[in-house]
Amino acid sequence: MQKRGPSPLLKMNDSHENRLPLFFVLFLLIGAWFVPLSSSQVINRNVRLASSSIDGQILFSPMNGATTYLIDSAGVVNHTWSSTYLPGEAVRWLGDGTILRSIKTVGVGYWGGSGGGVQKVRWDGTIEWDFRYDTDGRLTHHDIMPLDNGNVLLIAWETKTQSEAIAAGRNPNYVSSSGFMPDHVIEVQPTGPSSGEIVWEWHVWDHLIQDFDFSKANYGVVADHPELVDINFASDMMSWKDWLHTNSVDYNEQFDQILLSVHNFNEIWVIDHSTTTEEAAGHTGGNSGKGGDLLYRWGNPDAYNAGDASDQKFFGQHDATWIKPGYPGEGNILVFNNGANRPGGWYSSVDEIAPPVDDAGNYYLEPGSAYEPDTQTWVYTADPPQSFLAGIVSGAERLQTGNTLICDGVAGRFFEVTPGGTTIWEYVNLYPSPGLNNVFKIVYIPPEA
Repeated sequence: MQKRGPSPLLKMNDSHENRLPLFFVLFLLIGAWFVPLSSSQVINRNVRLASSSIDGQILFSPMNGATTYLIDSAGVVNHTWSSTYLPGEAVRWLGDGTILRSIKTVGVGYWGGSGGGVQKVRWDGTIEWDFRYDTDGRLTHHDIMPLDNGNVLLIAWETKTQSEAIAAGRNPNYVSSSGFMPDHVIEVQPTGPSSGEIVWEWHVWDHLIQDFDFSKANYGVVADHPELVDINFASDMMSWKDWLHTNSVDYNEQFDQILLSVHNFNEIWVIDHSTTTEEAAGHTGGNSGKGGDLLYRWGNPDAYNAGDASDQKFFGQHDATWIKPGYPGEGNILVFNNGANRPGGWYSSVDEIAPPVDDAGNYYLEPGSAYEPDTQTWVYTADPPQSFLAGIVSGAERLQTGNTLICDGVAGRFFEVTPGGTTIWEYVNLYPSPGLNNVFKIVYIPPEA
């Protein structure tokens, strides 16, 4: 694999994704040059193909373009869906030629990953559903997850005032006068062409703890409550209004649970979706009996005072997903570990962990300890490790063959690796242009789908 240093994009945004909206300006300036390719045109002849197991297709929406692409392993564009919006950021496959596409309804000045809406788009480009969630201090961002019942899970920010944050136990030195924006998750049921009903919701705001000020709400011993979230954690990002920057959502139908990637905590979280909205706001109820409290967390035990910096495993991670039933590693969790600020040198990896969960979806925790496992089940790194660095965005997906499909979102590069780490297929996105070819993550669509 060719060695390369941090990309110009990473250098410009080396602290975080917050400056990605600068690309809106670039898009407006040069967007007229980009003409989406029609069906069956080859968009990239620089495809390395050896013994790839990819016999399906790949769906993706370049972050700086308004077109979604469906390609095969030879780089042939089999279909495109045009839009008047940039993605915000994920796109999902629903089947029968229909996609679910997050859209960016806001302009310059918002953090990376900002969205505001979601559209269901048919093969012929017809917009079947166009839902917005971008008012009253709330804004969807990053990822979306369609459910089998036709509903959609969305990650969103909500706005708390400076006074509300301080009253909840936030250190006043780290609250902007413009407010504080924690995350929440909503499940939306489409009710019309542009309407939807929120049928379930979960707010991290209902599950806080702090040991900063005994006179304020949520005061307690952080180490005694790993099921709660320390409102004063993430010290290197304390002044950011975007406190958590949750960047992915996945769903486990077997357990009726939701998996979140919480970037600023360098952790993944699992929460109970079997609760009612009322139970999700409390600490009892649902299959777990724990309401909306965290069922499991992993990646950085320092976040709940069960370890220190030396125990941290994730570094600005993205795209946490459960490996599908019937696939090698089924039930394990796969994460793109971006590697920013990784001790010993910045480099990216793909990490697989086997959570300590039983057949009923209960996660074991030894009192006074960090959640297991102690180490990853499988890790992909380049050779040498520092030759692969995608400091932001990106993702990974386990294939049924046991290989793993990886998206280097910064370089717009997709590649397939074997369990032994050998790269057997590679493709580089050229759209909307080689210099603006970033991709949030990709979706593999097997032939039977």
